Amino acid sequence: MLKVENLKVNYGGIEAVKGISFEVPENSIVTLIGANGAGKSTTLRSIVSLEKPASGTITFNGEDITGQETNDIVSKGITLVPEGRRIFPSLTVLENLKVGAYMRKDSLNDDLEWVYSLFPRLKERSWQAGGTLSGGEQQMLAVARALMSRPKLLMMDEPSLGLAPLIVQEIFNIIRQIHEEGVTILLIEQNANMALRTADVGYVLETGRITMTGSGAELLADEKVRAAYLGK
Repeated sequence: MLKVENLKVNYGGIEAVKGISFEVPENSIVTLIGANGAGKSTTLRSIVSLEKPASGTITFNGEDITGQETNDIVSKGITLVPEGRRIFPSLTVLENLKVGAYMRKDSLNDDLEWVYSLFPRLKERSWQAGGTLSGGEQQMLAVARALMSRPKLLMMDEPSLGLAPLIVQEIFNIIRQIHEEGVTILLIEQNANMALRTADVGYVLETGRITMTGSGAELLADEKVRAAYLGK
């Protein structure tokens, strides 16, 4: 579904992503793991043109989308759940969800019921201001808002960041459920243990380069990965 080839992204004079290549097959969960500053967020942002690649190609369903306008990329079926949630705190839960569907002209009723079935707490709080939700509920709202655009590929940037362990488990259960509903997922996470247990395929990103790849289970069992990212 998604193919990234020799992607390079610069920040000023710094090469943040140094010619990486990876693929996200349809109906899979793929994760990029790595330390802070490895280039994970930059990679996702470049896919949706929030950062412009210096070189390389990004192909989605056979079409070269490198450097296209973000709106056009979203309309093709790629949505990013950004790090830090970025919900609209003064808008209600329902208004935040409708913002996620801003490019659609059809009825939202079925999709609202779908995201409410995934996140029952959001239905209970539909008229509550987003900024009054707990951190976990705000993360759920950020994911639900992204789903309102009906993405084929959902990219998630650190969905468990700053959340209590029980809420992290709940978020990952929801990620699996979204995947079972037919959405392909590209996930970046500092919680390497949870990410690799969830993903079909993992890539290890270190200082802008992919240094390892394998199935989630293979990377979980690798001694270097365990020492560097799992504290074992």
